[in-house]
Amino acid sequence: MKIGIIGAGNIGGNLTRRLTALGHDVSVANSRGPHTLKELAEETGARPVRAEEAARGAEVVVVTVPLKAVPDLPSGLFEEAAEGVAVIDTGNYYPQQRDGRIAGIEDEGITESRWTERRIGHGVIKAFNGTYAQDILDRHRPAGAPDRMALPVAGDDEAAKRKVRALIDELGFDTVDAGGIDDSWRQQPGTPVYGLRAGVDAVTEALAEASPEREPEFKG
Repeated sequence: MKIGIIGAGNIGGNLTRRLTALGHDVSVANSRGPHTLKELAEETGARPVRAEEAARGAEVVVVTVPLKAVPDLPSGLFEEAAEGVAVIDTGNYYPQQRDGRIAGIEDEGITESRWTERRIGHGVIKAFNGTYAQDILDRHRPAGAPDRMALPVAGDDEAAKRKVRALIDELGFDTVDAGGIDDSWRQQPGTPVYGLRAGVDAVTEALAEASPEREPEFKG
C-alpha cells in the first residue's frame, strides 16, 4: 500500500519504521525539508519528500504534527491522493504545554479532530493519539495473543475507518470503534483510555467511562 506520513517525530518516525518493515511504500515529510530525513530514509527505505508531495497517490496519509502546526500544512494537500484516501489524525490539543489556546476548540466545544478536519479540508480518522511511540515498535503482537493491545479508532467515514483498522491490525494491534469524530473526545488527553495499554474489553470500558469535560491541565 502507498502511505504518506506527514510529521517525522516519535509517532511518525516509528510508524515509518514499522510500515516499511511490513513492505508498504512509504513517503515521509516534515516541516524542515527532505534533507533532514536522510537518516530515517537510509534506515527504513522510505522516500523523504516535501509535505505537499507526501499524499500523492497515497491510499493512507498519516498527519502527525503538533496541533498548532496544522494550519501551516499546504493547501490542497490531498488533491493528488488516491481516491478514497484515509487520513489518520494522531493529534492532541496541549494548550498549556505546546499549542497555546485554540479558540475553535475552546469556544465552540468541538473535538480537536473536528477542528483539524476543518483546517485541512478533509475528513480524518483519529488513531494513535494516545499510543506511546515506543509501543509501536515493541508491543505489536500477532492476532489472538493474550497481551495484544487495542487502540481506539474514531471517524465518520466507515470505509476509511475500516481501512485504518485493517492497517492497525496488520501493525499488530486490535482496535475498538470509538464512534464518529464528534465522539472522539472520549480518547482525548486526560481521558481513561489515553495512554492505556490494554486489550479490547478494557479499552471499550475506558471509552464508556470518559467525561466530555476537559481536565484543567488540558484547557487553554
